[in-house]
Amino acid sequence: MSKKLMVLGTCSNAGKSLIAAGICRILKNRGYKVAPYKSQNMALNSFITEDGLEMGRAQVVQAEAAGVKPDVRMNPILLKPNSDTGSQIILHGEVYGNYTAALYYEEKEFFEREAVKALEELEKDFDYIIMEGAGSASEINLKSKDIVNMGLAKKVDAPVIIVGDIDRGGVFGALAGTMLLFDDEERELVKGVIINKFRGNIDILKPGLEMIEDIIKRPVLGVVPYMEVDIDDEDSLSMKEKGSKVSGFIDIVVIRTPRISNFTDFNAFEQFEGVGVRYVKSPREMGDPDMIIIPGTKSTMGDLKWLRETGIETRIQKHASKGKPVFGICGGYQMLGQYLKDEYGVEGGGEMKGIGLLPHSTEFSESKTRKSQIGKLANVNGIFKGLSGMEYEGYEIHMGISPGFGNIINEGNVYGTYIHGIFDRSEISTEIINSLMKSKGIEISHKDVIDMDKYKEKQYEILAENLEKAIDVDKLLAVLGGK
Repeated sequence: MSKKLMVLGTCSNAGKSLIAAGICRILKNRGYKVAPYKSQNMALNSFITEDGLEMGRAQVVQAEAAGVKPDVRMNPILLKPNSDTGSQIILHGEVYGNYTAALYYEEKEFFEREAVKALEELEKDFDYIIMEGAGSASEINLKSKDIVNMGLAKKVDAPVIIVGDIDRGGVFGALAGTMLLFDDEERELVKGVIINKFRGNIDILKPGLEMIEDIIKRPVLGVVPYMEVDIDDEDSLSMKEKGSKVSGFIDIVVIRTPRISNFTDFNAFEQFEGVGVRYVKSPREMGDPDMIIIPGTKSTMGDLKWLRETGIETRIQKHASKGKPVFGICGGYQMLGQYLKDEYGVEGGGEMKGIGLLPHSTEFSESKTRKSQIGKLANVNGIFKGLSGMEYEGYEIHMGISPGFGNIINEGNVYGTYIHGIFDRSEISTEIINSLMKSKGIEISHKDVIDMDKYKEKQYEILAENLEKAIDVDKLLAVLGGK
């Protein structure tokens, strides 16, 4: 059986996901077979595995860092919020149902058993399992319902390290308070703490490190500096909020809908010199961009209503009427059609008129489309005609069906696709940026844009290198029971 380590945090966005990914890469670099694991994830950013199953992107990132293929056992439960009080439950990669929080907690024992079952299966195939908690580890009001933090650590007898975020202030109080709120059995599992996101002179911090070790009776395993590392983060609280200021020759606007999903689809464009990618929430922020992207969403009809009420829909239509490109991904593609029909109440029921810039219509069904995609793009017209026949790779994940859909469709300079990750192929993103440059009479031509897979690998190595310098790896391995 593999050795386990649980990474918990004093608060949301303390950096648990990144620390866990870094530990995965360190162990991978030392020759171990390592897997990430998070029993229960709440996120709208998800991924489809090669066998057509759905999981949270944080564990996909960690799997990449570990050098292994994403596997739904790494994230057996995914909660995808579809209202303020409820979520679609993805269990072992498949839709289990729509649950309110109260109903989900009523079935806590069932979901816990399923989560532990996935962990036990994962342990058979790996030397180490790096487990990640969720939010704060010391939410005492949720302790009786906990299947993702200390409750799970106790269940599977996993040693624990606590990550505290010094950047937001109060890290010593957060670490001491977290330990105070644990019971004796829980405190016994805690083997050390890590202070994350440190800026400044470490000598000034050292007296505090000695005092906190004396207070909590646990070692500080390391102080991790604030790192400039570009690794996907699925946490909506830590999603990079872009300003409304144009910052490049090319200005790409992504509509920041209330239930935006898979916003990592557009990271590739940020690698281009002279290109700005802005996430906007109102018409006044939009300006006059070179391209508008309508992203995926967990609530297509609800977010389309929001576009209509805010006036953004009108701005999109005016943008398209000037011949400037609009690109819809997944739910954004559905919105661009003629109408949306929800006969089964998947999105609350009823019908809605679409934005009307593409000829298709969408009917929501009770089944979910989940599949990896690889192939060549269909014939494309308009400003992005150079995309025709290009190889692509990505995945589909959606509830609606749009008859007649290929891998990409367009009317003039309005484009739509169900394929997430389509821009990650450097040839595709380069063709789009060069076409936008050409349309503005800009002579810059991007030829050797970095391959996203190679770029991500470099970032994982930077992360591991920084962690190796910041934490006592020998102590960490001792916690894991290794050498």
